Amino acid sequence: MSIKNKIKNYFTMDDEYEYEYQQEEITPESKESTKQQTQKVVSLTSMQQSTSKVVLCEPRTYNEAQEIADNIVNRRAVVINLQRVDHQQAKRIVDFLSGTVYAVNGDIQKLGSETFLCTPDNVEVSGTISEAFAQQDEFEKGW
Repeated sequence: MSIKNKIKNYFTMDDEYEYEYQQEEITPESKESTKQQTQKVVSLTSMQQSTSKVVLCEPRTYNEAQEIADNIVNRRAVVINLQRVDHQQAKRIVDFLSGTVYAVNGDIQKLGSETFLCTPDNVEVSGTISEAFAQQDEFEKGW
């Protein structure tokens, strides 16, 4: 080889070399390993961030209990304020929601004299609220 060819080969790719590089035998085994490798790749755009949602409800009638229960079944935490419902309907709502919470392995907690927190099994509640709200008012006696 001449010096000119050596320099040419040093700075450029030879056509034969390029052809050899691009020519690769594809066997069924190599296809399978390539397929397995590509299955491990996860697109960042396809990943969805799971967000938790807390729903605040202030029902006025017992008929709205089904909507509240639907939120619990859809794995959302629900805070219920029962100040605008009469005492008998409020008791019925709490009873209905207790059954719903039990069905989804959730939890129901009393936050205040007329406020409850219903959580499904995917929500964990930590901490406690003091019993200072437990004044013997008319609503409290019924619970």
